[in-house]
Amino acid sequence: MHPQLASDLHQLAPHLEETRQLALAFLDGLDERPVIPPTGSVTPSTLVEDGGGARVALADFAERWLPRLSGSAGPRYFGFVTGGVTPAALAGDWLTSTVDQTPTSTMDPAGQQLERETIGWLRELFGLSDAHNGTFVSGATMSNTVGLAIAREWLGERLGVDVAEDGVGALGRVRVLSGSAHSSVAKALSVLGLGRSALTAVPVLPGREAVDVAALARALAQEDGPCVVVANAGTVNTADFDDLRALAALRDRYGFWLHVDAAFGGFAALVPEHAELVAGLDLADSVCVDLHKWLNVPYDSAVQFTRRPDLQARVFRNAAAYLGPLGEDPDLVHLTPENSRRMRALAAWFTLRAYGRTGHREIVERCVTGARALGTAVADIEGLRLLAPVRLNVVCFTLASDPTPERLAALAEGLAADAFVTPTRYAGEPALRAAFSNWRTTEADVRRTATALADAVRKLTA
Repeated sequence: MHPQLASDLHQLAPHLEETRQLALAFLDGLDERPVIPPTGSVTPSTLVEDGGGARVALADFAERWLPRLSGSAGPRYFGFVTGGVTPAALAGDWLTSTVDQTPTSTMDPAGQQLERETIGWLRELFGLSDAHNGTFVSGATMSNTVGLAIAREWLGERLGVDVAEDGVGALGRVRVLSGSAHSSVAKALSVLGLGRSALTAVPVLPGREAVDVAALARALAQEDGPCVVVANAGTVNTADFDDLRALAALRDRYGFWLHVDAAFGGFAALVPEHAELVAGLDLADSVCVDLHKWLNVPYDSAVQFTRRPDLQARVFRNAAAYLGPLGEDPDLVHLTPENSRRMRALAAWFTLRAYGRTGHREIVERCVTGARALGTAVADIEGLRLLAPVRLNVVCFTLASDPTPERLAALAEGLAADAFVTPTRYAGEPALRAAFSNWRTTEADVRRTATALADAVRKLTA
């Protein structure tokens, strides 16, 4: 064994203790840490010949990189619908690296069994039926990609071709209809060979991002073959929801594949006041839910559900002597693009086991309350304009006058030490958005953000 490896193994306990102390100092300082530190770029170093061991690496990281990292784990990071990491999820993630299991094969079954148990808990949490099989993936983009890959195979089934064997060319032209599809949907269509141009925008309701069901029905009536509909349960800009039950009724009439992107909106199911927003989610053919958003587990973690695991296995099956057989209940290696991955389910298992339904319901309720409070504050700040009602956890707003992308970027930069918001465009108008999904966010954080936002607007318009 290399002498430095042997030394680090012998000194593992103190090395881990130093790491623990550094991690605690970072987490304890999140409230006062600049959300986006005003630091410049780092000159890359060259790889050293003799590394010096874990302690030297830790010290170098603490000096060169840690001060430059954002407060994305903290309570006022409102960009990208980013959650934090609950204490239990942090413990689960640390143990994920410690035990270093692969969860994809029944030849080494414990990791796979734990993942299936966690999937069962999540299926119950989101109100899905027992017919929905689930698997862990890296994030919403991969979840949408997997769901649409299954849809692609379904299209082949309807047309009498085997896409997994013969290629996407056997399908001919495919159409994917959606009102306000997330950008990852177009990316998925590109990856799957269906092409970005397959995505066809359907009119949305006036002043909304939700699809106009009547307009969708008219578009479907003109289709001369099977197609895919991507529904939204929580749009990026305004957290708007399609009428999932109405779309399921159209599916029964027109026979399309219904994929629901519920990346963060699926968590509305936890709160009785908001559960109606996702009524009909259990009728979908495939569902995307992102867990490193509102479940507050570490990156990267999401889950994908489908009613057709047989088609899923047809797409992703992997034939090798060292892998388990496909069978009626395929190993997880046959269900996603990844053969090798970490046991992502463990962090989710920990936080679900630790806080249960009520704990995670409280996180959702508190985030929604915070978003509504910030929305009210934005409406009261002179120089700002709220662009849409705060339907769930996203606040979309702009400058009351001259809302150019450059001025909005300056506003966001002026706010960055206290809170992080991201640019967007809503109804053709440049805007900013704040998304609430972190378990740490409190009323005090909302007040601090509103005060900082008002100050930044005054400075910008002075």
